[in-house]
Amino acid sequence: MTTGVGRSRGETVDVIADVRLTGPDRTDPFGTELVDVHIADGTVVDIAPAGALVRSGAVLDGAGGWLLPGLWDHHVHTVQWALAARRADLEGAGSAAAAAALMGRVAADQDGRRVGSGFRDALWADRPSLELLDAATGDLPTYLINADVHSVWLNSAALHREGMTASDGVLREEPAFEISRRLNALDVAIADAAVSEAMTRAAARGIVGVVDLDMAWNAEAWARRLAQGFDAARVSFGVYASSLERAITAGLATGDAIDTAGLVRMGSFKVITDGSLGTRTAACSHRYPGTDDDFGVMTVPPAELLALMRRATGAGIACAVHAIGDVANSHALDAFAATGATGTIEHAQLVAHADIPRFARLGVAASVQPSHAVDDRDVAEEYWVDQTAIPYPLSELAAADANLLFGSDAPVARLDPWTTMADAVFRTRDARAPWRPHQRVTSALALAASTAGGSHTGSGIAPGGIADLIVVDRDPLACANAADLRATSVFATLLAGRLTHLA
Repeated sequence: MTTGVGRSRGETVDVIADVRLTGPDRTDPFGTELVDVHIADGTVVDIAPAGALVRSGAVLDGAGGWLLPGLWDHHVHTVQWALAARRADLEGAGSAAAAAALMGRVAADQDGRRVGSGFRDALWADRPSLELLDAATGDLPTYLINADVHSVWLNSAALHREGMTASDGVLREEPAFEISRRLNALDVAIADAAVSEAMTRAAARGIVGVVDLDMAWNAEAWARRLAQGFDAARVSFGVYASSLERAITAGLATGDAIDTAGLVRMGSFKVITDGSLGTRTAACSHRYPGTDDDFGVMTVPPAELLALMRRATGAGIACAVHAIGDVANSHALDAFAATGATGTIEHAQLVAHADIPRFARLGVAASVQPSHAVDDRDVAEEYWVDQTAIPYPLSELAAADANLLFGSDAPVARLDPWTTMADAVFRTRDARAPWRPHQRVTSALALAASTAGGSHTGSGIAPGGIADLIVVDRDPLACANAADLRATSVFATLLAGRLTHLA
């Protein structure tokens, strides 16, 4: 593909020339013929056969590529994701001993700490311990963040520095979140630069928007980034219980913009009601194997959840409820029913059969991360083997007419929409057969679920729509395997007609 004469990132495009359309939602007559898409004031105004209308203004040569709607990641912890590149990568550590030894070789950061992230200990033969980590890391404060962020393994020096205790060195749930908040609280110039770089990389993969669920007062952070010139994507930011009253006092309701261009908007009230599978704290109806009474934890009891959701709903703020285990999902759906709240259930990784149709009936979207099903397949088979609810029920939620919104939960999984879609469609990332293949979804649904409105809105492009668009090198609906879909190359990303990426 060529870029067209004089085109550059940041430029506003008037015509995208010589591209093809795809998708089952199309009502146009063009088939696989090349078309020109004409844009004005950030909106698609016409789609015509290539060359049929005068190509006036700035023309982007699509060189026969495929035009798609811009992609969204509906669940990102933005600062934590952006900073992950600065931390030791523990994803490949196959044991506690290996992870500890790796961290012992890591240099201290400018704050005098070693920080690593991405370990997955659920299937390790040995267990994390304070003695093991101390022996490998000495007196330098050392922190290992679980891939699911629901636990952090610290050595004695780190525990002392943070004023916390843990017999095995592992902090779980809220204490772990507090550690992450502290580690993320770098000089804002460093954090903002990392976010800007990461969002630029996301634009290169076709991302035009993210739902930011950082555990911070995000209105201030994004106002600061906007003032510095941030313009790489749209952002819908969430608030947690600690900031809910602040948002209400500020008069922020869901959908309210904090800038004149409407690039960054208030999103949902986020509440984490249970733990995770990786940390073995997701609230489930059947106990975890090898235990007598471990059913996971409800970190926010149902009565408290009701009160919080009523408060948010009364202020015009939608709710995003983290629920992974089937018990947590049932309580979350009950709370949506009782409060009349709008919004999403985040994750929905283990859902009771009777609860599947309640999503659509209550108008609650399922904000899900298909890569978790692929990453967690072995852990789920080990720890959810006795559960009677449905693990990672993508196709069943879709068949019950729930609106699916795809995301990564970055940094828990890689922020790459093509990997997300490939994992949803093919349910495998290696030579093994697809895991629970009956939960696969179609490429068309995966593409729609990766756009702003989710699977209910489809992926059609038509006059009158906002020109958040991408040009790619292949038709994702025609990819025959996961590797082909993951390898999709993005030639151009446009936000309201403005180029945020150009290869």
